[in-house]
Amino acid sequence: MTMRHLSEMVRNREPLVLGQHAKVADACRRMRDRGVGAVLVADGAHRLRGIFTGRDAVCRVLAEGRHPGATELAEVMTPEPCTIPPAATAIEALRLMSDGGFRHLPVVEDGRIVGVVSVHDFRGLEQARLDEENVIWERL
Repeated sequence: MTMRHLSEMVRNREPLVLGQHAKVADACRRMRDRGVGAVLVADGAHRLRGIFTGRDAVCRVLAEGRHPGATELAEVMTPEPCTIPPAATAIEALRLMSDGGFRHLPVVEDGRIVGVVSVHDFRGLEQARLDEENVIWERL
């Protein structure tokens, strides 16, 4: 199997990036309109500060009774999320997401946002390889 690098996967794709003071309601509308499950939260220099996902909207906003139109992303995002460089392979990203229990992984180079990958971006062969590795580790 050929190892795909993340740079191939994120090329020509613009991640949804908003500032820390953007409102949750706006973030959710944009996620819906773009058909994505995460917003990368950045500062003015396009440096990653956090990530906000649909899961955050449910658990940190709705379940807590916060008003989406008044709540800023900085209040409910996951700060300093795990990241991966664009030179990493797809299987490395998939492993990191599997081990960390999350579905979206920002791709960052020199502190700047390059893109984001989701578990849905990976081919069946990559997922099959991860499953094989997990079986091997369970046997050890």
